[in-house]
Amino acid sequence: MSLLTEFREFAIKGNAFDLAVGVIIGAAFGKIVDSLVKDVIMPPLGLLLGGINFSNLFLPLGEGDFPTVAAAREAGVATLNYGAFIQTMVDFTIIAFAIFMVIKLMNRLRRHHEEAKAAEPAPEPTPSEEVLLLREIRDSLKK
Repeated sequence: MSLLTEFREFAIKGNAFDLAVGVIIGAAFGKIVDSLVKDVIMPPLGLLLGGINFSNLFLPLGEGDFPTVAAAREAGVATLNYGAFIQTMVDFTIIAFAIFMVIKLMNRLRRHHEEAKAAEPAPEPTPSEEVLLLREIRDSLKK
């Protein structure tokens, strides 16, 4: 099987399309969660922790005292931005929890659907044409 044929089969099966849709939805979901964390969760959390802004927590790796990461970068001083790391960990935790809840909901819906489907009586399979023909022959012979 040639590479082009394999690729065509892959693309036609919908795997590439499903992957593209997943990536696009994932990117949009990431933006939503980023806004949720940055604009909704972190301000009250920072307020509860005494007005701490996690993104401004850093350790300058050179001489000088700088009020912000931007000021240290402007002065050309390297910084250890542990606040950005904390923010990323909070983002990850929230994203992971949100994905967990979505998967949990999907599993519950799938289980409910499977249980409802199993509760339905299975339709009686229709006999094949051969069986129908044999029944007709049998019925004619009985008459």
